[in-house]
Order: sequence, then structure tokens, then C-alpha cells
Amino acid sequence: MRCVIARYPFDLTKSGVLTSMKGVTPELVTAESVTIGRRRYPVKQVGEVITRQDRRDFTSGEVIRALTRLGFTCHAHVTTAAARVPSSTPLQTASALLGAPALDE
Repeated sequence: MRCVIARYPFDLTKSGVLTSMKGVTPELVTAESVTIGRRRYPVKQVGEVITRQDRRDFTSGEVIRALTRLGFTCHAHVTTAAARVPSSTPLQTASALLGAPALDE
């Protein structure tokens, strides 16, 4: 499949990507990722390996579009929500919702 990444044309195949990523250890996934074989790689790492370009030269969107067209599963960046600790008591929260003045402790 012919695609353009960072203004350069590439002829990519699914088997070619699999071969290129064989033996490459996945980095820590902190953004968008793609599943290749049984491993999950950051999209920028895969783009760097298959294009031999610096990661700053292309966007993750370009690589995601190409890999999706080749049949790979791409994953969006998932942020984990921290546990929320209430900063006020239930009485203070109810009072604030009802429009009462804030209670001082």
C-alpha cells in the first residue's frame, strides 16, 4: 500500500511492518498505540522504525492512518482518572448547592 508520511511516499505491507518490528522491544505506552503481533507499541516508535525518520518529522495521525489501512489495531491514548478526594464535608457540599453561605469550621 502506498502512503505518505512526513511528505515522503512509502510502499508499506502488513508483512513488511511485522518483519520490521520483529525483535523490537516496545517502549512504555504513554500516547496512542498499535498492536503488532502480541505486543502493543507506541505509534511514534513504530513510525520511526518503519520509515527510518526522526519521530519529530511525522505525526502520530499519519502513522495511525497508514497502519489502520494495513489492518492493524490502533488504540487511542487513555488517561486514568485519579481517585477524587472530597475537599469538603457532605454538609458543606449540600449547603453550597442550596446557595447557603459557606460554613466555617
